[in-house]
This record gives sequence, C-alpha cells and structure tokens, in this order.
Amino acid sequence: MQKIPELSEMLKRGVHFGHQSSKRNPKMKPYIYTSRNGINIIDLERTAEKLADALIFAENIAATGGTVLFVSSKNQAKALIEKYAKDCGMPYINNRWLGGMFTNFSSIIKLVKRLKELEEKQQSGELEKYTKKEQLDFQRTITKLNDLVGGIRDLQKLPEAMYVVDIKKEKTAVSEAIAKKVPILAMTDTNVNPEKVDYPIPANDDAIKSIELITGLVAEAIKAGKAKPKTAVTK
Repeated sequence: MQKIPELSEMLKRGVHFGHQSSKRNPKMKPYIYTSRNGINIIDLERTAEKLADALIFAENIAATGGTVLFVSSKNQAKALIEKYAKDCGMPYINNRWLGGMFTNFSSIIKLVKRLKELEEKQQSGELEKYTKKEQLDFQRTITKLNDLVGGIRDLQKLPEAMYVVDIKKEKTAVSEAIAKKVPILAMTDTNVNPEKVDYPIPANDDAIKSIELITGLVAEAIKAGKAKPKTAVTK
C-alpha cells in the first residue's frame, strides 16, 4: 500500500477544515480535534488512520478483480472524479445520479446499450441517411446519454464498492448502495453521519486540493491492487 501523506501535507491541502460548528453532525465528534472561529477542525491523525483502512480495502477489491465506482456530482469534484477514475480504469458518475442505478440496474444498462448503439451508428456513417435535423436530435441524445451513463459504459454488473465525495449531496447513491449491500468508502466532512459508510475518511470535501489528495490516493491504491499477483491477494 502507498504511503499515507504526512500531516503537514494534509494541512497544506486544507483537509482539516470542516464546516461551521453549528452544522456539525454529532456522529463526527470522534474525528474533530477542536473548533477555531466557529469552524470545526478535523483531527488529521484520525484521518490518517481511517484513510489507511480505506486504501487497504480499495487495494484488495482491485486485487481480486473487483470494481470501485467513483461518484460525485459536486462542481469541485466532477473533473477530479473523472480524471482519477479513468487513471485507475474504474467507472464513474460525475453528473446526476440516476434513481435506480443500483436498485433497478437492468434499466440503466438499457441506457448504456442505447448509447453504444447510437455511437456505433454515428461512427459507421449510418446516421448520415437522416435529415440534418434528425442527425442533430441523435447527437443531442448521444450527448445527454454520455453525461448520464458515459462513465459507466463498461459496467456490466453492480460494483464491488463505491467511492463517494460528499455523502450528503449523494444521499440517493448512498441509500441505494446500502440497500444493495455495496460497501462504501467516502470522504466524510463534519456535517455528515460517518456511520452511513463502511470506510469513512474524515476530510474536507469542499476544497479542491483536499478532494484531489484523497481521490488520487484511492486511485493509486486501486492501481497497486491491480498490479498485485493474484496469488498474493490478502483477505
């Protein structure tokens, strides 16, 4: 497993900054070091501990050939979710979570199939027989489907785990994962209930530098897992 960053590096990235004390979720109390000027300060030693657990889990999932779905639709995280999911060869959702993504997976697969069919027809020139207006409509459909399911085009079944930035914003995704017993690892800021996820990582989920640090580490753990000889996998 890759090295956990020094506390000084996490400080530099603003990982320790939580929300206003008035917005604190009581369940996050064990992970809060203190409050300054009405802002909760996350205990980075606890962050390091929980991050290590989450990274070992992600690495082992990848080592056994499992899939980790990256999820976040918040503006600060969208590009990072796509970047790091692609970097480690995992699926991602960085736009609106489609209701039923996990609980009605077969319907979502139909959208993926429709996207692939339209793209194949477009690439083969088959759509050129249609009028310009019809071709434009097809292009709009392709763009819309790409936004919705482009990041999960290769997902054939429910993932073995899900990584989330901001479980408050992605509450539907979290609820569906819990319902389908898909383990969750997630950044948990001071305004959420960390008990909703299997591997909480106490961290600032609003600052881009903080999100990039944690998400990048998850991606590196997955890459390390993929590189492991299958006989060396530990349970």
